[in-house]
Amino acid sequence: MALNGVVGTTRRGVVLGGAVCLIAALMPLGSLAAEADMRAAITGLFGDRPLREGGISLIIPPLAENGNSVPLAISVDSPMTETDHVRRIAVFSPLNPLPDIIQFELGPRAGKASVSTRIRLARTQDILVVAELSDGSLRSASASIMVTVGACIVG
Repeated sequence: MALNGVVGTTRRGVVLGGAVCLIAALMPLGSLAAEADMRAAITGLFGDRPLREGGISLIIPPLAENGNSVPLAISVDSPMTETDHVRRIAVFSPLNPLPDIIQFELGPRAGKASVSTRIRLARTQDILVVAELSDGSLRSASASIMVTVGACIVG
């Protein structure tokens, strides 16, 4: 059956086309950062220095029902002395609109290299933490989290 005399336009086709447009509008995939964006953010912040895994305790729940407020705790093994301390801790997300989530600047007067906060996550993904030590070396840790209702949706 044709609508408005247009050949090939059926009610079923119009409903199906509307459903496809609605689904496309609800999927803001273009607003998400990609893995390459996250690597570029890491390089922009720390240069091309190699990341060495280990020495970081990353505590994040494996499942978050709501991505608007996900608890995150980070602790780096360091004596936090004048000669051996953590300078900076940065958190990255490959699937948030902006890959660099947060940075913490630390020094020996901090006493311990431990921070905690809440972050927003757009979807299920792996979170990467990079710690810069006073000798210029970098440590990293990552954790996966499943987000059932995402936040950080742009568009």
